[in-house]
Amino acid sequence: MTKPVFRFAPSPNGRLHLGHAYSALLNDALARRFDGRFLLRIEDIDITRCRPEYESAIYEDLAWLGLDWERPVRRQSEHFSDYRSAFQSLKGRGLAYPCFCSRKQIAERIEAIEAESGESWPRDPDGAPLYPGTCKGLPPDEIARMIGSGEAHAWRIDSEAVRRLLPAPLVFTRFTPDGATDIVEADPWGWGDAVIVRKDVPTSYHLSVVVDDALQGVTHIVRGRDLEAATDLHVLLQKLLGLVTPLYHHHGLVLDSGGDKLAKSRRSQALSELRALGETAAEIRRRLGFAPQPIPST
Repeated sequence: MTKPVFRFAPSPNGRLHLGHAYSALLNDALARRFDGRFLLRIEDIDITRCRPEYESAIYEDLAWLGLDWERPVRRQSEHFSDYRSAFQSLKGRGLAYPCFCSRKQIAERIEAIEAESGESWPRDPDGAPLYPGTCKGLPPDEIARMIGSGEAHAWRIDSEAVRRLLPAPLVFTRFTPDGATDIVEADPWGWGDAVIVRKDVPTSYHLSVVVDDALQGVTHIVRGRDLEAATDLHVLLQKLLGLVTPLYHHHGLVLDSGGDKLAKSRRSQALSELRALGETAAEIRRRLGFAPQPIPST
């Protein structure tokens, strides 16, 4: 019988904080509970923000917490060809189109639409305005000219084309730490024409994560509730690419004293800072609700 596979997949664009520690410890604990495997993946597609020193710090912090993982570690920056193949599959079926718009142009277009209609433009689950489809109707010869001239462009999923292709509801299985499951209907359409290949990187978080999970045989995805809405889009991409959909569990977030989620962008206190202040790994584990030492796998 194939063992379940769990993974912790941080980005090396800053220092890990308590929220990362909780997610990593929970993945490890559930892998042990279900007699599964625990993988570490480095999601470093953002080559402008990810740094080698942050990656080294990830290994140091996780080892300090008492975690171990299988080797070798998959680093996304070494597998752009895998994501390119997945994108070409979508593009070849007419399910993606190039977008040459800048963020400023998109914002200006939406402002004009709102001013004319007097109504607010719809937002995606993250609160960003849905793309208004400015580039969707560009003639093929114009697209070829712009790409040929080297004009920067992203690639977006054509949600209308996809919806015609997949009229039936999309579903996935949600599980709890005690093993209970239920079926959830996905709603990817709230994301509109989401970016699947960025202008600066030949992939996106959404595309690369579903490809990685499939190639690594991940069966159980455990991550924070801040990524729960993204699961709908991931289930859609899995369906389009013919990939197996894992089971999902979205855990609660570790919050700061003001009730906000911890984040690298807000410089939330890092594990390395807590370590420097004298906190031990056992104390961190207890604080987050885990045993001081990991229970050996049977």
